[in-house]
Amino acid sequence: MKAAVFKQKGGDLEIVEVPLPEPKQGWVRIKVHSCGVCHSDNACKYGNFGNSYPRIPGHEVFGEIEKLGEGVDSNYFKIGQLVGVGWFGGNHCGKCRECLNDQWIFCKESLICGIHYDGGYAEYMVAPSDSLAFVPEGMNAEETAPLLCAGITVFNSFRNQNIKVGSLVGVQGLGGLGHLAIQFCKKMGYEVIAMSSGDQKEKLARELGAAHYVNISKDGWIDQMKAIGSVQCILLTAPSSSIVQSSLEALGVNGKLVLLAILPEPFNANSLTLIGGNKSIIGWSSGDSRDAEQTLNFANKNQVKAIIKTFPLENVNEALIKIADARFRHVVKIL
Repeated sequence: MKAAVFKQKGGDLEIVEVPLPEPKQGWVRIKVHSCGVCHSDNACKYGNFGNSYPRIPGHEVFGEIEKLGEGVDSNYFKIGQLVGVGWFGGNHCGKCRECLNDQWIFCKESLICGIHYDGGYAEYMVAPSDSLAFVPEGMNAEETAPLLCAGITVFNSFRNQNIKVGSLVGVQGLGGLGHLAIQFCKKMGYEVIAMSSGDQKEKLARELGAAHYVNISKDGWIDQMKAIGSVQCILLTAPSSSIVQSSLEALGVNGKLVLLAILPEPFNANSLTLIGGNKSIIGWSSGDSRDAEQTLNFANKNQVKAIIKTFPLENVNEALIKIADARFRHVVKIL
């Protein structure tokens, strides 16, 4: 089969022919239709999570079950069934404290797709059965793939903050995560403020569902946020350490700042701002296959769609190198 492989640390992806993988006990083989391209795929390139080489990256996988390994329940997992695999790569133990508390993604036995085993930049891949999210019938392969990482990250993080429906919420950044966050928050019943630098993205932000737009590169934007109302949550989707303190100031009483982007350097936060308004800073790490499936179901029912550009597998290096310029997600079309 054809695959894109990092043969060595720091090298470019190479298109090669590799043997068709066989699913071991508890695993399935997936015929890949598409795979989203994520900034985190560079973690595989540079070995940030200790992966070995050669390695096939890709953790936004849309495909169909092609073969079941020994011990996989054929009454539940069926040949031809459409499935997705995200950052959570399965293999949770089911016995540790994290698993018993329903936090599969933090189980020390859990794997990362495209890091600990070969991912979706290939015509076929194998994955543990507990990594699979069932895909609703009729979803588009290329548009769906980014929902398995960017989508679940914004949907699952926000729904777990227990913000009262109808509240005012902000989405900082209008990129790969932000353009989905606006749609999810709007469709979940919230009044959305899109927060971005410059005025050029206002039209798109409003088309995606934002009721308000605030240019955070202008002086006075914090007061502008406060004038709109009491902001109960801000999703920080773009990596800017400098905006953390000002975002806290823009929040209303009991407001939550949810960090979804990996910030390039430490940030400053004034303890008086936090204490004086019962405010909090929260980090969130995507979710597991159950959360991914719920993300897909919600997106399908509420017409939440990723804005994408597709690439053939042969051009995957271009897709990864230019990801910072994506509007808004790059997807490798396999089938």
